[in-house]
Amino acid sequence: MKQQAYEEFKTRLFEAIWRDLDPLEEEIENNEALPYDKLFPMLREMGAFGLRLPEEYGGLGLTVSQYIDIIAEFSKIQGGIRAVVHVHNSMACAFSKIANEEQRRAVLPGCVAGEKSVAFALTEPDHGTGLDLGTTATRDGVDFIINGRKHLITNSDFASHFIVFAKTKPGKSEDSVSAILVERDTPGFTIEPLPETMGCKGGEHGILTFENVRVPVANLLGEEGRGVYQLEEALEISRLYIAATSLGTAERAFDLSVQFAKERKTFGKPIAERQAIQRYIAEMGIDIYALRNMIKDAAKKWDSGKRIPAEASMCKQFGLEAVGRVTDRALLVFGGIGYTRKYPIERLYRDARLNWLEEGPPTIQYMVAAREFFKGYKWEE
Repeated sequence: MKQQAYEEFKTRLFEAIWRDLDPLEEEIENNEALPYDKLFPMLREMGAFGLRLPEEYGGLGLTVSQYIDIIAEFSKIQGGIRAVVHVHNSMACAFSKIANEEQRRAVLPGCVAGEKSVAFALTEPDHGTGLDLGTTATRDGVDFIINGRKHLITNSDFASHFIVFAKTKPGKSEDSVSAILVERDTPGFTIEPLPETMGCKGGEHGILTFENVRVPVANLLGEEGRGVYQLEEALEISRLYIAATSLGTAERAFDLSVQFAKERKTFGKPIAERQAIQRYIAEMGIDIYALRNMIKDAAKKWDSGKRIPAEASMCKQFGLEAVGRVTDRALLVFGGIGYTRKYPIERLYRDARLNWLEEGPPTIQYMVAAREFFKGYKWEE
């Protein structure tokens, strides 16, 4: 999207986020469920379902640099809403990269309209990811027969399509995993909810069970045996989006803390005049400034056509550490009242902890970054 049109769109979208979506927080937190009957029409009106999708399918075609500002703003309000928007846009975009034209035409216009949605079925309860997957897809004539289980699959309560990563070849060779598109109502495919999460209330992370699920070989996404490479690329850019999520949550906690410190008085003067509080605020600002510029640099590289495996993992890792420190200090600024639901600090604190786990925990981020450096990865401007 051209920059002037983008700025106008962003202004309208940000206004709608705070006018229409932010007031849903209390209802969602109380019920631990997203009111889709209210939420989806609002998101459709905002254009929030096609943010990263190409214009030829009805999307807005935002660059990564443009999109990160938007997902950061969504991350300042109730976390379940952010999770829906993030996963829908990230996975629809990932699908558009690996699908053929016929598959794109069948799915993407519906994603833009908010009538269809693609979920990422990778994580398993009984196995690791990548080459350790236990889900299998066995060729039987013109079909694959899929067996296995997935869990922690976000948006599983409403997704119409699932990118299922499965072993199409025995063993753990690099070409043993493939990506296959499975529709929600396919016989033998069942979906169950998991217990409610600590934060980001209302977002569903379900269990998928495949019992002799038969899908056409035509549902293969990209080339057979390319699944590991496909998931790595999808997770790479999505890690940058999680870093932007950390940034948005940290910025909201920071703004609330500055405002509260100016208003809260003890011994006749605002706590903003206390040296301890000033240090907390300065430390929060340092983390936010560093994270913001890391993300901008990585997004610029991606938009120029470069892969960013090391940068994405470092941004994701620093982001989760930064938002952890910022929300810790925000709670200290607010004191005991911050531990109650009187202010959003309590929710932001819980919502931020999902960032530890989305798109891989810290151990994965360290491994990926170190692996790239040992392979001779070079910094580029």
